[in-house]
Amino acid sequence: MMLRSILILAVAIGLSAVAVAQTPSPSVSPAATPAASALRSPTPTVAPKVIGVDGSLELDAIIRVEVEHLNEWVMDPKNDPTKLVPYLNGLAIRGNYPEEIHASKNHLHFHLEITPENKQVWIDLLGEPHGIKKPVAFSVGLENQSPFDSKFDQSSPVQLTVINLPYGILALVVVTLTLILLIWLARKTNLIRDGGDCPVPGKLRPYNLGRAQMAFWFFLIYASYLTIWLITDALDTITASLLALMGISAGTALSEAMIDSGKLNASADQLQSLSAEKLSLEQTIPDVQEQLTAINSKATLLPEDTANRDSLNNQLQLNRKRLAEVNEQIQTLTPSPGAGVSKGFIRDILTDASGYSFHRFQIFAWTIVLGIIFVSSVYNNLTMPEFSATLLGLMGLSSGTYIGFKFPEKT
Repeated sequence: MMLRSILILAVAIGLSAVAVAQTPSPSVSPAATPAASALRSPTPTVAPKVIGVDGSLELDAIIRVEVEHLNEWVMDPKNDPTKLVPYLNGLAIRGNYPEEIHASKNHLHFHLEITPENKQVWIDLLGEPHGIKKPVAFSVGLENQSPFDSKFDQSSPVQLTVINLPYGILALVVVTLTLILLIWLARKTNLIRDGGDCPVPGKLRPYNLGRAQMAFWFFLIYASYLTIWLITDALDTITASLLALMGISAGTALSEAMIDSGKLNASADQLQSLSAEKLSLEQTIPDVQEQLTAINSKATLLPEDTANRDSLNNQLQLNRKRLAEVNEQIQTLTPSPGAGVSKGFIRDILTDASGYSFHRFQIFAWTIVLGIIFVSSVYNNLTMPEFSATLLGLMGLSSGTYIGFKFPEKT
């Protein structure tokens, strides 16, 4: 009996042990320990914020940007600080990556410059200038994402320098002096006037339309080129269409000068020839008259005297008739005293010997229109305009018409 009781007790203990082994043990929650809690819930990174900008905010300048919590932001492997760019008025200056990155000190260095990627953004920022500086919101950020928060928002902007003051003053002085010199030379000399000497002492020749047009485009391009360089630091701004326009203007002035020169030379040669003929006739007529008088003074005229008298009479009549024709031609070729004298800029360039001419007004009007388009493009877009082939053709047609009408014009 005792042995049986012991066996039953042993079996019961074994079954209990098996049951205990098969019962799952309670799991320990990772949140139960501080280390596990830290692994599952990392502390969130603080968002970067631009808090300072040192240096002049202008093209071709280096600025130092203070970014709060930049070091923490860089620690995230998903963030690439080498792809940060400046943001001005919410516009990314693409391709303008940092020159230096000092993440441990929370600041970056940028060299602001124009690249093909960001040229249009700079034009939007610097175009239509109303002064030498312009207030803008400033931040930095990745190119294809939103910029960082910044203390320099629209309510507290920074000043973007449009034109560097010392260089701006220097350029203004140069352009102003050039304009004053051009106007003075145009008024006091034959810089843009007809060639030749003025028939009235102390007076000046009339203004020349072709030369005035050439001077107009010269100064406009000269001042615009200097302005664009001053703002954008760009040097290669002369466009192909602009060269074509300058060529049309120069060709007009050159053709006009050649026509006028040819007319003046021909007129001078003809006048010289007529003057020599007049002198010869004035010497011949008295001689013929004297011979005729001598024959008529004879008491008796022989047949040969009569024939000689008739011949001398015919010769005298022909010489007198030719002298009258020569005097008339000389008078026609000799300009009136007021013909070669300036009557004022507008009258000089819009009139010829017949008065106001439409072909002159046409080229004058189209020059003004294209000049307005030119100035608008430079002011708004900081670029020289690209005139279409149609506009250039129209300008060329006007110039060609003007040159065509120059041939019959009297000098």
